[in-house]
Amino acid sequence: MPAPMPMERKQAAYSNLDERYAIQGERYQGQQYSHIYFTRLHHMRNLLHALVPAWKPQLPVTTVLGLEEGKDCIIVGTIYKHMKLKPSILDEYSKERSAIPLVKPHNFMHPDDHLVLEDESGRVTLAGAIPPAAYVTGVVVALHGKETSAGNFLVEDVLEAGLPSQTALSSADEDKYVVFVSGLSVGSSTFNPLQFQLLIDHITGHLGDENEQTIASNIVRVVVAGNSVHIAPRFFNGQTVASKDQSRIAEPIKELDIMLTQLVASLPVDMMPGCHDPANFSLPQQPLHRCLFSGASTYNTFSSCSNPHQFDLDGVQFIGTSGQNIDDLYKYSDAKDKLEFMERTLRWRHLAPTAPNSLGCYPYTDKDPFLIESCPHVYFVGNQDKYETRLMEGPEKQKVRLICIPRFSDSGVAVMVSQFEEPGMQHFEFLNKF
Repeated sequence: MPAPMPMERKQAAYSNLDERYAIQGERYQGQQYSHIYFTRLHHMRNLLHALVPAWKPQLPVTTVLGLEEGKDCIIVGTIYKHMKLKPSILDEYSKERSAIPLVKPHNFMHPDDHLVLEDESGRVTLAGAIPPAAYVTGVVVALHGKETSAGNFLVEDVLEAGLPSQTALSSADEDKYVVFVSGLSVGSSTFNPLQFQLLIDHITGHLGDENEQTIASNIVRVVVAGNSVHIAPRFFNGQTVASKDQSRIAEPIKELDIMLTQLVASLPVDMMPGCHDPANFSLPQQPLHRCLFSGASTYNTFSSCSNPHQFDLDGVQFIGTSGQNIDDLYKYSDAKDKLEFMERTLRWRHLAPTAPNSLGCYPYTDKDPFLIESCPHVYFVGNQDKYETRLMEGPEKQKVRLICIPRFSDSGVAVMVSQFEEPGMQHFEFLNKF
């Protein structure tokens, strides 16, 4: 019987684009968050002003302070959403907190919520054709309408920045795959080591027949999108950790490192932090320290990346998060599914519009790193309840593949993006549900 021919794993040109999310050069000097809002408004207003002539060429653009009653005009500003049920630390000390209605933990919307638009000159309450449920604090828009006798601004039409321009995809002459997995939660009660080991064996080509191994050899990268370990909350109660418990804290990380070492020995792996990982809490989360992965970090195929994470693979632009931005939108606005929230962030040209209002972020003074300056080809979000995907199309023929990656510890599902060229980019499949 002839020996089987050895298979070589395919390669792809990789470029890490996370530099904009690094905060090493930043120095905290007690600055407030107003700077990031000013930077966002300045950048987005320039974009929207350039779009207004094609949208409503006959209307003047004014400021909030320059509004005149009954006169049609356009104003550009940042939305603030006044929410009756929004949690506040002051509520803990309020004598009237017993009168506050009970809130479902997953969402803080209320029928009495209303929107306010503000710029450097002032603020005005909005009414009319702008549903509060679809917007959140921090979004910059242009509004067509007029001031009413009550002092409100009656909105007739809304202009969002829309998708930015997108680089054209070159035709691919061979199949290549990227695997996305998130929510491994090593150390939790839901983590199944056998399940994860089967996934590793599948990716590295140690499972399946020749056809399966051929597919595995076409996988050029694995992206681990956050929440990879679970450390018991009792270790974070502010008390000194006993010496006998210190090793227990490290056990999930050591176990994860052993399994990652198997992967990086076979192919490149991007490791993103999540809200439950040993990284800074606020966005952008900085890369997990390499000393946590004493085994995997010895390979040059191991990359510890930031959250958000942005990279280029054979000319295909990827951008994604570990899920905090979309989970926060879910708390403060409404949509039919998580993919719609993702679409909105692209149309608003901002990955995390609720930062810093309800989503923690670093207090930048001269930039807003979450602004989306070029349209990605693939936009992924980790740690979601279920797998979802959709192809979003823009007015200038932009095409973005949106992916919700489910928590692996709950679902046993990883997502594989196949063949980068159109229409192959539309083909998505589960690796396996073990």
